[in-house]
Amino acid sequence: MERAALTGIGLLRAVFLVWMVVVLCSERDDLAPGWHALLAWLLVGIAVIVTIWLAVLRARRPLTLLEPATVVVELAVGLALMVLDGVVFPHGHIGSSQSSLATAWPLAGVLSAGVAYGEWPGLLAGFSMGLARFASVPLNSVSVADLTSPVVLSLSSTLVLYSLAGLASGYAFRLLRQADDELARSRAREEVSRALHDGVLQTLALVERRASDPQLAAMARSQERDLRAFLAEFAGAGIDASEGRARRPGRRQGAPVPAGQLELRLRRTSSQFEEIYRVRANVVFAPDVPALSTETADALVGAVSEALVNAGKHGGASRVTVFVEPVEGGGVFCSVKDDGTGFDVEATTEGLGISGSIRGRIQRVGGRVEIDGGRGHGAEVGMWL
Repeated sequence: MERAALTGIGLLRAVFLVWMVVVLCSERDDLAPGWHALLAWLLVGIAVIVTIWLAVLRARRPLTLLEPATVVVELAVGLALMVLDGVVFPHGHIGSSQSSLATAWPLAGVLSAGVAYGEWPGLLAGFSMGLARFASVPLNSVSVADLTSPVVLSLSSTLVLYSLAGLASGYAFRLLRQADDELARSRAREEVSRALHDGVLQTLALVERRASDPQLAAMARSQERDLRAFLAEFAGAGIDASEGRARRPGRRQGAPVPAGQLELRLRRTSSQFEEIYRVRANVVFAPDVPALSTETADALVGAVSEALVNAGKHGGASRVTVFVEPVEGGGVFCSVKDDGTGFDVEATTEGLGISGSIRGRIQRVGGRVEIDGGRGHGAEVGMWL
């Protein structure tokens, strides 16, 4: 997130710099004679060097832009431009219709201070820029004795706007950072819950199913029940967050996984399912299935595995078919259909297995899931990616 903010500020800084150079070129004949004009060009040249330096840092070591030394250098150059504006122009320039030497370039430093250190340092940086503008007044021999004069109103507006810019940038970025941290925690909760559900819960279910000792089977059933209750409370927020941030359909990330490799993974998953639940599983893989990204292929295999477990554990199925075919637009459709008892979709509340391990996985890579309970004649899970 810091990199995105720094990129945006860098673009603003570059635009402000171009505008500052254009203003100086257009008003070069209005500069005070002698060394004053040289000072103006020197100040703008320093701003150009700082802008290029910051752009190089952003490309190579972006977080360096948030370090105190970097922020202070940019603010110092901005303050110099603000104060010496009253020196490089003839008397009476401050408060006139002419643009200031600095234009809006110092604003980038104020925004950087807010992003780096929060709203109050940002406010202080903006307030300092406004005071520097006031400090340029006596250097330009302009009187501010009349507090209602347009000069004072103009300077006060600059003070307020720069202060608010620093305050707003720090406050907004703090909220964004908090939201990003909360999303990261939600994603972590989801991944932990999914790992426990796909691993420990299935192991406990297998122990309960295969155990010849009634006491061991009862213990496994009790532990599975307690763990499910814990996961429902622990991971609920994370699943909601992932669904809220699901990527748009069609987005593919990561290295491509060839169709042959995806078919091999699905057949291996089906074989493992057959060994555990003693249920026949067929994989039908149509020709011309496109390659998927690593994230999308992982999500599909994980969702198919959970759908198979549901068919073997809850559906009472004797046969399950996994069907994969390409769809228009380069996507993939996958169906997991069983011949079990089915269930009433509308009357059944989705558990963590469906909402997290199937629907959550597919939605996170931009896909969608439709479930047909097929009450009395088998259930089907359809996934579009």
